[in-house]
Amino acid sequence: MSMAMTELFPPHHNHLDVLLCSSHQLQRSVVASGEKQLPVEYRISKSAWLKDTVDPMLVALDHRIAALTGLDVQPPYAEYLQVVNYGIGGHYEPHFDHATSPTSPLYRMKSGNRVATFMIYLSSVEAGGATAFIYANFSVPVVKNAALFWWNLHKSGEGDGDTLHAGCPVLVGDKWVANKWIHEYGQEFRRPCSSSPKD
Repeated sequence: MSMAMTELFPPHHNHLDVLLCSSHQLQRSVVASGEKQLPVEYRISKSAWLKDTVDPMLVALDHRIAALTGLDVQPPYAEYLQVVNYGIGGHYEPHFDHATSPTSPLYRMKSGNRVATFMIYLSSVEAGGATAFIYANFSVPVVKNAALFWWNLHKSGEGDGDTLHAGCPVLVGDKWVANKWIHEYGQEFRRPCSSSPKD
């Protein structure tokens, strides 16, 4: 597993614009369960999907993510930006971002599996809320304006078990994150595949 951290928003961009775009659209978060998407007790949060036509700032944000990752982050090769709010006690138990079943709803996009995750902390919290990588044995505290990037799949297309991660319960504060999930198709020349299981 490889991961990078960066400060995402340049001074002239306001992350609050993302929150304002999403606040009236928030609904109970769901997870893929077989061929369906359902609310579950192991993911307690609210989320909204933001199309880049909602605000020019979202277009600029996509351009910044593309520049940092070198990947095509436009649909259908990536999902729309997902904004998630975790209130007190909000959490997400250990999970993978990539699909682990061939019947997962993720494949409805017809652009392959989620090859990479770009996650942005839109707020800080006073206690709790860290993103914990279970098998990789480290966690990343919630720091406003920080962004995390990791590969969900090996170059062989197999899922990387070290990406199993959890959103720890928020103890004090209000946690806001944004997720950009990038898919396999469209990245063939940006991240060539390999037959070696070590890549």
